[in-house]
Amino acid sequence: MTIEAVLFDFSGTLFRIESAASWLRAVLDETRLTMSYTEFERAARALHDVGALPGGSTAHITVPGHLTELMAVRDVDATRHRAAYTGLAREVPLPDDRLYDALYERHMRPAAWHPYPDALDVLSGLRERGIPVGVVSNIGWDPRPVFVEHGLDRYVDTYVLSYRHGVTKPDPRLFSAACEALGVAPHDTLMVGDDRRADAGATALGCAVHFVDHLPAEQRPDGLRPVLGLL
Repeated sequence: MTIEAVLFDFSGTLFRIESAASWLRAVLDETRLTMSYTEFERAARALHDVGALPGGSTAHITVPGHLTELMAVRDVDATRHRAAYTGLAREVPLPDDRLYDALYERHMRPAAWHPYPDALDVLSGLRERGIPVGVVSNIGWDPRPVFVEHGLDRYVDTYVLSYRHGVTKPDPRLFSAACEALGVAPHDTLMVGDDRRADAGATALGCAVHFVDHLPAEQRPDGLRPVLGLL
């Protein structure tokens, strides 16, 4: 197999969202609201545990029954994405109702995201080799400002986002759309992601798949680097 293009997932693959504590602290500072140390620690831990932070790991959460259907389709459009995650956040008591929407808005800002340590080297290395790159993400908003702010947009040739297509990975239509946009055949394409179910959908088209671990950035300094070796 000759790899002529590489597709990447966004969250947990190229970028990592901030911690729940950083997320809550930033919003409290913006709104000039306060919580005691104990209240803050309890709320940050609870927001993490219910999976209210988009982009965080969801492997550990049990979705409340009244949100199960909504969470299952959260990435098919922006409205349901907001409703799902603000719904999860509302499972945690906070001192002001405005905080729930403020938290959702915060997670879409570039400051809430950090590229994995080797993301720049890998993306620039692919560009040097003439390998086009696509981002294929289950998401309810446009992450391109995040790439621009962190200087990585110049290395991405196309973005295929679930909320714009109305379907989510592992649906092969998303991977097919990315391959078509890049002008490459699926069997000459590598998909890189952290979700063993969603990102494995690319294999239905004949794409190769390489998985990375969904870990905090400091715990995964070179998880993307093997991609260059696969070329």
